[in-house]
Amino acid sequence: MTILVTGGAGFIGANFVLDWLAQGGERVVNLDKLTYAGNLETLASLQGDARHVFVQGDIGDTALVARLLAEHQPRAVLNFAAESHVDRSIHSPEDFIQTNIVGTFRLLERVRTHWGSLPEQDKAAFRLLHVSTDEVYGSLGAGDAAFAETHRYEPNSPYSASKAASNHLVRAYHHTYGLPVLTTNCSNNYGPYHFPEKLIPLMIVNALAGKLLPVYGDGMQVRDWLYVKDHCSAIRRVLEAGRPGEVYNVGGWNEKPNLEIVHTVCALLDELRPHADGQPYASQLSHVKDRPGHDRRYAIDAGKIERELGWRPAETFASGIRKTVQWYLANPEWVAHVQSGAYRDWVQKQYTAQDALQ
Repeated sequence: MTILVTGGAGFIGANFVLDWLAQGGERVVNLDKLTYAGNLETLASLQGDARHVFVQGDIGDTALVARLLAEHQPRAVLNFAAESHVDRSIHSPEDFIQTNIVGTFRLLERVRTHWGSLPEQDKAAFRLLHVSTDEVYGSLGAGDAAFAETHRYEPNSPYSASKAASNHLVRAYHHTYGLPVLTTNCSNNYGPYHFPEKLIPLMIVNALAGKLLPVYGDGMQVRDWLYVKDHCSAIRRVLEAGRPGEVYNVGGWNEKPNLEIVHTVCALLDELRPHADGQPYASQLSHVKDRPGHDRRYAIDAGKIERELGWRPAETFASGIRKTVQWYLANPEWVAHVQSGAYRDWVQKQYTAQDALQ
């Protein structure tokens, strides 16, 4: 038996592949384009493992996807492939349209053709699991109920709009063609192997390098935080027992403002890797101009996946963030290698000195 994972060299996809094989799962064919956030070094421990077949390529390459489906006959396709950074979508929205919408459409077409050719028994067992985001729902007020699966879509960035469109396509392929799909919408992930443009790894990396810790606006934007290994276990459970055509929201039950996250990271670094001069890492904090259209609050109601599938996160935020900081401290080589010239240029563009609030 085999599964096909797309985007399996990115942050969540790679963690899923590592976790899947560590749990004794069947062989993985891993298709990843290896854009800036795709990193084969994350999968170095699988080198020589016959259960992991890596293929560099694009989900929009219909001939390649068709060949992989025909050659490997996967029982499931898990689609992690996506452009996923809001800031980048503001500067370069077309990349998000091409990967998240056009790429998902082309993947669906090839999977639909493959699925339609299967024997009835294999056809009934087949699944396509599409990994998405809580950002498709838009923004919440301070007293609003958390996002449930029935919440209407109100995306506010090119990134979230492209993911909402991909979700609609996945849903339509189930209702029109009968394709057995599953969709998960997750909250903010954090943990090992996270590319350092996102909040938590950026704070860790900048703090250790003695750089400013840029916080958008007042830093009181609220997010629900989900440890990536918990997300992986949720996806395994949805793949195993989710009902075709259903959507499952996956969250960590950890609503926290960004500023609190930054102070928590600083406090852990003060404990685990204190400055030689005794200065607290929080002294490096710098408020910068808020980004356009910055959503104020996200919150996930993960009650459905608990009621129907018996899943809850294993980590608290306190345990997960400590493991995350410890991982970055223990893996400076991975961090150094992933920080390419292109990444440094991006940080310089995004957090320019003149944006700093006085």
